[in-house]
Amino acid sequence: MDVQQVIDVITGQGMLPLYFNADEEVSVEILRAVYRAGIKAIEYTNRGDAALSNFKKLVEVKNVEMPELVLGVGTVKNLSQVKDYIDVGADFLVSPGLVNEIADYAVANNIFYAPGCMTPSEIIAAENAGVRFIKLFPGDMLGPKFLSTIKDIFPKLLFMPTGGVDTTKESIESWFNAGVCAVGMGSKLISKQLMADRNYIEIENKAKEVLQIIQSIKK
Repeated sequence: MDVQQVIDVITGQGMLPLYFNADEEVSVEILRAVYRAGIKAIEYTNRGDAALSNFKKLVEVKNVEMPELVLGVGTVKNLSQVKDYIDVGADFLVSPGLVNEIADYAVANNIFYAPGCMTPSEIIAAENAGVRFIKLFPGDMLGPKFLSTIKDIFPKLLFMPTGGVDTTKESIESWFNAGVCAVGMGSKLISKQLMADRNYIEIENKAKEVLQIIQSIKK
């Protein structure tokens, strides 16, 4: 998928769920649960030895059961990791910081890349590299006020906070009021406890609830 297609899906749903679980079966069932909730873009985190093989399985399941799903990989830190995931079917890339070799590769190949940025200097560097979508990370340290202060400097960029965004309307609305196009949601949405309990129904219900909150805010 090209950059604009991925942007359209993420901004359309207004959120990007992200998770990792070392167990392949749990990873697959979480994917199904979040998809059932109405999610059409999901980030699987590159964390741990099982991440790549699990991702391959997720792509297989996606291709059979949910071909319209946009499935990306997060926490990629170098070009070698990126190529491994692109080779097995990753639709987009996210990293915790700006990695220039990834930015260059993504821009040259029209692949969506969201680097984590924490300062105006990092955002400027990302923009100059051709990146269009910025992951504000860690979101809980920066806060909505940070974005509302700097957003006018970057009128052509899209922003999404990740880290510390809560599932409450108050938390989500504060970020949208500051000017984000979406919120990244990890452990606040798909908690370690829910994964350990294999409580896929609750994961689905929470994802539905957050989607409804976002749609009501965007209206």
